Amino acid sequence: MNISQAARQSGLTPKALRYYESIDLLRPQRSANGYRDYSERDLETLRFIQRARAVGFSVEEVRDLLGLYHNPSRRSHDAKLLVLDKLEHIETQLRNLREMRATLKELAGRCAGDESPECAILDQLAGGEHD
Repeated sequence: MNISQAARQSGLTPKALRYYESIDLLRPQRSANGYRDYSERDLETLRFIQRARAVGFSVEEVRDLLGLYHNPSRRSHDAKLLVLDKLEHIETQLRNLREMRATLKELAGRCAGDESPECAILDQLAGGEHD
């Protein structure tokens, strides 16, 4: 199948397919005229990539997961470790986001938000006001 068909069936854009090929996540065959020719296995790989990216895996993490997926002697333990590492990373991000939200709420609460040039937000960000 051509790139448009593969993109439509995988839920990705043709640009994404070309990108994934350029970074060696997949290697579609080339027809005599040089056009990409995607197989069912390529389509399966593209769907795998799309689902892995949708849950937050980076390109390099997807590469690792694909390596496991395509390895018949893989161990599920290795896939689970990758997922647990990703989960830990996301938990850290969530903690950081909660802290950022609390800080922003505090900053907003300190500012009068009026026509005065005095601004507690700007003072705090400039390091002029410390708690």
